Amino acid sequence: MVSVEDFGQFDTAWCPGCGNHAILKAVKKALAGLGLAPHQVLVVTGIGQAAKAPLYMNCNMFTGLHGRSLPAATGARLANPELTVIVESGDGCSYGEGGNHFLAALRRNVNLTVLAHDNQIYGLTKGQASPTTLQGTKTKAQPFGQPSMAFNPVVMAVALQAGFVARGFSGDIEHLAGLIQEAVRHKGFSLVDILQPCVSFNKVNTFAWYKERVYKLGPEHDPADFGQAMARAREFGERIPIGVIATNDRPPFEANMPALARGPLAKRSLDREAVRRVMLSYA
Repeated sequence: MVSVEDFGQFDTAWCPGCGNHAILKAVKKALAGLGLAPHQVLVVTGIGQAAKAPLYMNCNMFTGLHGRSLPAATGARLANPELTVIVESGDGCSYGEGGNHFLAALRRNVNLTVLAHDNQIYGLTKGQASPTTLQGTKTKAQPFGQPSMAFNPVVMAVALQAGFVARGFSGDIEHLAGLIQEAVRHKGFSLVDILQPCVSFNKVNTFAWYKERVYKLGPEHDPADFGQAMARAREFGERIPIGVIATNDRPPFEANMPALARGPLAKRSLDREAVRRVMLSYA
């Protein structure tokens, strides 16, 4: 039987009180609850404070370039569909540098899960505005206020018909762990945008700020209803819904890959003669 302890306990380099600590606990709790052993999980990251998460877990991991975690995760998932693949990084890495890959992943619907630590700031590089920083927010790099409209990744994911879209809050570990479990179970692309206060550099979107605004979606919300999903995705301000925003049953990208019909590519031997014929065809 898998337990949270199987994923290890490590000293971290995160600030005391950082929301990343709670997310790490929720991820371990979710994976153990799913009965997934560490060797069955691959966590792929980019660069940033959130991207350090798998360094503090006993599991397979791959750290790529800033914003480039999704291509690596897609390759790993297609090569070995038996792996549970999770992408874990921050809002800057996932939606800024990685914005083009985020759009491509939504369109493809690869069977993997993105856990975006959304603290609405660049924490590793000391507090400049990120794509999700609210317009008007003053930072060290934007002393007159963030001039651009904030990017809403949940709206984008719903609009492009991602298979599973949720918003979580690091201030509620139990609820967040449940969302992560649902996301991993879903067959297709899953996004969990996690509201995660940065206690060092974001003095606006604090734990208190979120606790005054977040509310859990109840049974009256139908995530399969596109209209309802879009309405809840757009709701961000005085009230912010957390929970499963949208779901659909689009077939995953892998279903359209005939090469995977005979099992994982990672477990097949190399046909050198076939490679030779392909190479000679270009001669």
